[in-house]
Amino acid sequence: MPLLPRRSLLLSALAWPFAPVLAVQPRPLVFPRDHGSHNDTRTEWWYLTGHAEDETGRAFGFQVTFFRSRVDVAQALPGRLAARQLLFAHAAVTDVQAGELRHDERIARWNGERPAQAEGGVWASTQDLQVHLRDWFLRRAADGRYTTQVQGDELGIALTFTPRQAILLQGDAGFSRKGPAPGQASFYVSHPQLAVHGELRLGGRRHRVQGTAWLDHEWSETLLHPQAVGWDWIGMNLDDGSSLTAFRLRRADGSALWAGGSFRAAADGNAPDAAQPFGPEAVRFTPLQHWTSPHTRARYPVRWAVDTPAGRFTVQAVIAAQELDSRRSTGTVYWEGLSDLLDASGRRVGRGYLEMTGYAQALRL
Repeated sequence: MPLLPRRSLLLSALAWPFAPVLAVQPRPLVFPRDHGSHNDTRTEWWYLTGHAEDETGRAFGFQVTFFRSRVDVAQALPGRLAARQLLFAHAAVTDVQAGELRHDERIARWNGERPAQAEGGVWASTQDLQVHLRDWFLRRAADGRYTTQVQGDELGIALTFTPRQAILLQGDAGFSRKGPAPGQASFYVSHPQLAVHGELRLGGRRHRVQGTAWLDHEWSETLLHPQAVGWDWIGMNLDDGSSLTAFRLRRADGSALWAGGSFRAAADGNAPDAAQPFGPEAVRFTPLQHWTSPHTRARYPVRWAVDTPAGRFTVQAVIAAQELDSRRSTGTVYWEGLSDLLDASGRRVGRGYLEMTGYAQALRL
């Protein structure tokens, strides 16, 4: 559940009187079309996270996220130059041995149409997963494999992701509630337990790596309740092949406004709709240890107890310093990083990503 762009930054807080008023409603999802972009919805993202090791056993975490946001004030403007959509991308690599995180970001306008020349440029396909921000991209091939490429000054990511299990439909067959009001919801599809191989670059050093990843795809018209200041989310690949998702939306006093998630056992990995969904009262996040950012002075829980119907777990950040400052693109600061999943006895049973928003300042979409 990655960080979303601020509406004030995107100018979409201005009410365009002729913009379509859409409400997210449950419907059967159809693939591969629903892997692609849904330009009539307000917000969408494709979110890759994972962990990998090089030939020496050096461990890394990585995330690549592409966002699309509809610009309502431009929807009725004529011509191919109208910026009806904005595309963003974030990328980060955590070097566990060095104890550091490097990240980069991109932002560009898009008219919502696919260019005649499909390579490069700024665009997203409505038929399948293909998102391009010039030399940054995320694609899905006909055989189901995903590839991504990111080239920045301090980092590079060139990875291929091979499915070992089916996609996972979150919530009710892919329709995921995010608040007490019916419209506070998203379509939410995950692809856990992806096998990863490729290359990571940190500065001038390149690492051939292999590991395991997780892909989330969500799209929505309205997501956050007015009282929500941020959220806490985990997506965990368990070592036995199972998959755990848990999230909560948080009020300013730290209490949970809404919560949810799912668990899919390894034996059900080939069934998209076999996950056990969690109701809003069945998930609880309890902070156990905090870290204060020397850059923003935001105070983040970096060790959590997470109670779910699938069991009680501890989520422990692999390193504490995994804060991302994205004020050049989405206009906010958040924590997102590689974390271990421990069972009730303290034994590590999985690894994945923890994301926390609204700690440096209240999140405003």
